[in-house]
Amino acid sequence: MARKTPAGFPTEQQIVDFLESSDRPAGKREIARAFGLKGQDKIQLKAMLRRMADKGLVDRGAGQALHKVGGLPRVTVLRVVSVDDDGDIWAEPERWDSDAPVPKLRVKERSRRHPLGVGDRILARTEQAGRGWIAHPMKKIAPAQDELMGVLHEEGGKLWLKGLEKGNRRDFFVSDANRARPGDLVMAEKSGRPPRVWVRVTEILGDPFEPRSFSLIAIHKHEIPVEFSDEALAEAGRMAKHDLGEREDLTHLPIVAIDPADARDHDDAFWAEPDGQGGWRVIVAIADVSYYVRPGSALDKEARRRGNSVYFPDRVVPMLPEQLSADICSLKAGEDRAALACHMAIDKKGQVKGWRFSRTKLRIAANIAYEDAQAAIDGQADVVERALVDGVLRPLWDCWRALYRAREKREPLDLDLPERRIELDETGRILSVAPRERLDAHRLVEDYMIAANVAAAKALEAKAAPVMYRVHEPPSREKLVALKEYLASLDVPFTLGQVIRPDTFNRILERVGDDDFRPQVIEQILRTQTQAYYAPRNAGHFGLALGSYAHFTSPIRRYADLLVHRALVGAYNLGPDTTETRLTGGETERMEATGEAISKLEHRAMEAERDTVDRYVAAYLSERVGEIMPARITGVQNFGFFATVEGLGGDGLVPARDLGREYYRYDERAQALIGEDSGTRYALGDRLDLRLVEASPISGGLRFELPEGKGGGTRSARGNRGIQRRSAGKRRKPRRKRDR
Repeated sequence: MARKTPAGFPTEQQIVDFLESSDRPAGKREIARAFGLKGQDKIQLKAMLRRMADKGLVDRGAGQALHKVGGLPRVTVLRVVSVDDDGDIWAEPERWDSDAPVPKLRVKERSRRHPLGVGDRILARTEQAGRGWIAHPMKKIAPAQDELMGVLHEEGGKLWLKGLEKGNRRDFFVSDANRARPGDLVMAEKSGRPPRVWVRVTEILGDPFEPRSFSLIAIHKHEIPVEFSDEALAEAGRMAKHDLGEREDLTHLPIVAIDPADARDHDDAFWAEPDGQGGWRVIVAIADVSYYVRPGSALDKEARRRGNSVYFPDRVVPMLPEQLSADICSLKAGEDRAALACHMAIDKKGQVKGWRFSRTKLRIAANIAYEDAQAAIDGQADVVERALVDGVLRPLWDCWRALYRAREKREPLDLDLPERRIELDETGRILSVAPRERLDAHRLVEDYMIAANVAAAKALEAKAAPVMYRVHEPPSREKLVALKEYLASLDVPFTLGQVIRPDTFNRILERVGDDDFRPQVIEQILRTQTQAYYAPRNAGHFGLALGSYAHFTSPIRRYADLLVHRALVGAYNLGPDTTETRLTGGETERMEATGEAISKLEHRAMEAERDTVDRYVAAYLSERVGEIMPARITGVQNFGFFATVEGLGGDGLVPARDLGREYYRYDERAQALIGEDSGTRYALGDRLDLRLVEASPISGGLRFELPEGKGGGTRSARGNRGIQRRSAGKRRKPRRKRDR
């Protein structure tokens, strides 16, 4: 029996029409006001709207606002998904529950002073224009805080969600598990207001303890795009078949690629020979990605959206489809490949005296692992073919030694920052976690790349062409003052009146020598440095002590390098297909906004990679909970200190309340906790033994305590018991942090 509708009560179609025409969010209250409904009519309206939702006629947006199913709320949250060659910004609804295709809205920016970038969230008023939609931004809003990732567990007959963030101590009641079960890794949506906050499961991600889950957690947490559009994949297939065209033929030269043994792609290769005058002719050949990824194409949009490839211990999320990144653009031995070559003349002092760029065809003589190249140079037989060792590797090493001497004379920032290498078995289980060995082979590749990057920047400057610089600014005075105060607590002199150069910090480390507090000084110097970024305005590269620097050597994995390649193609009229592959006017106009966007994406990738390594380390250490292990203090706050297991990494907290009964005073200048009665100090960089009491593979967090347990009260130190004055001793050569 059909329900009776009161006289004058709106029909379902009238309500849908009203929602479509309203210029502001409309819920039950606005509908009632529009149709003059009062009293019992409002109760009838509530039931009617529920029926309409069940029928799929209306849907609920933000708050209590309603809108037509398949349509858009008048005011809603959008996420920017792309910026096209004309500078038009396109966005999609952050939430879309309809079966209809997700609509794309063209965003009409109010100001160009603060341009929107891919990934930005906006509250916008939507407007239908013909067959499309337009978004009028009302305000830019912070990254979503209403979604979180976590693991479900059952307690007291109810489901709870434990978040993955380190230091998270709160569990959230699960109002709707959406078929998820205890132990599942899920995405959930927050509801309510503090202190009453609950969650609803929106997506089931799987078993958090499965091999290779740790990188998936980072991918979801940081919203890293994984899937390529069908259009981009189809375009990659077409471009992979593209003829190489007329190029400078270098297939007769025995050019070699030197990469990690487990490299997923090979985008650089090297060759050198003596020039007969004490110097060398050098070629640094880079995959000609710009020939396959044309401006404004589907591939280009995908690459710009990602900004860079993201590397995890178990997988890589590439910037380009694998048909390009791991095949046609990868410089593989015995295969003809398109490359953009930097030809350099280097004198016997290691100075680059000239350069030119050309589009070439080459055929790599061999793909050699770093370890094999080093072993061959060190005299180990049968690792690399003798002809390649004598004819290619030795000239490369001879020239590199000159480059290295020139670099030492330039004195870039020289810090000891070992990387961690995680070795996995075939199933993704962790075999070992250890510092990655640094070889001369690594330094050789880096120094040739740096030389080519400098040549690219200066070549573009010579033509007054656009440059996407890699910028590393000097430290701010505020950070230098903090460093001076810290060094004063160690009786290490540091004068602020001097001109601050990279070698200023190297001299500090030379004065410190091998003292026990050397690691904490390195840590403090590192914190003094600014974050490197991309920009079309040159401010030099402080860390490398270079006036002009641009990334040219990795266009497979960095969008900035792809722009530099396009700029070189246009500036020097490098064929084939110069017109179709050079930097466009639109790209030039958007260089500043693009630099900001890819700098953010790079930072996102670094955070995701670091989070994943921390999870792997925590998983590796989870079987050693209860053991006492060597650690080093990496951070000090008034509530406690953070420490990392030496040689492995992974930060864990030791709360101040667990250090003993006495009060520990926080000395910010010395970055230390000091016992008021005993004078015991826990300072940044100190080495000590700690007991591991918790290791969470899900969050990547660790927790330590003193070997004697909570409140042990005595310090088990392996090194300085408090801060000691520096002592004379053997000085070692620190390793460098490199930006190539």
